Amino acid sequence: MAALDGLTILVPESRELDLFAGMLENYGARALRCPLVRIADVEDDRDVQAWITRLIDAPFDFTVLLTGEGLRRLLSLSGPRREDFIAALAKTRTVTRGPKPARALREIGLSPGMAAAEPTSQGVLEELEEENLEKRRIGVQLYPGDGALPLLEALKGHGAEVFAVTPYRYLSQTESAQVAAIIKELAAGRIGMVAFTSSPQIEQLFAVAREHDLVSELTVGLARTPIAAIGPVMEKALKAHGLSSAIQPESSFHLKPMISAIVESWKAKV
Repeated sequence: MAALDGLTILVPESRELDLFAGMLENYGARALRCPLVRIADVEDDRDVQAWITRLIDAPFDFTVLLTGEGLRRLLSLSGPRREDFIAALAKTRTVTRGPKPARALREIGLSPGMAAAEPTSQGVLEELEEENLEKRRIGVQLYPGDGALPLLEALKGHGAEVFAVTPYRYLSQTESAQVAAIIKELAAGRIGMVAFTSSPQIEQLFAVAREHDLVSELTVGLARTPIAAIGPVMEKALKAHGLSSAIQPESSFHLKPMISAIVESWKAKV
């Protein structure tokens, strides 16, 4: 008998949907795929190109990388200047928020200069606050939305000169009618668990719920269903909706530890 036999788990993943769902299915789960968010290039990349030029011409004192996707998009958008961009990154002290930007750095032969003890924007800030930030030039690679704006304001409050860039955007991927049907299944108690791996997933789920007047059903469904969340950023997003996770990896915020936590939780129930 497989470890997750009998479990139907909603997987609102995007970037690694098939990988994550396949891993769960290898353990015997029925993975209900629901790709909510698609990542796309920015519509107008002039601000991104200006940021890349600024980094190449005069490398920042610190460069904050909040996501691995962000660094990979910057590398892609640097085009023929890719090697110059990598050389400039090597001259700046990089600060990573979690394992994904650190992995993206290693892919180009670099290592983080600093790593947040907690993989959140607050963790990045606490790491940087160990330094004298007065008049220091700090580049910050953001993700779409307003989640990291407090980090920018705090850095400016410490006297730093901050240069922010958002090198990609989010698009809705799943037909909203399909998502609405899944929300109803969730509210009816026919889904055994939900596994969130990024905060845009919960935001898009609630956006579709508002569109179909299903917010109360979604809230009830999520409150009655065990939620697995990959880390503290996701936990914060859940908290904003009055929710919390029952399952989290203890320390390493990757898919494999996430699945191990799900398996242990399911074993305790059956």
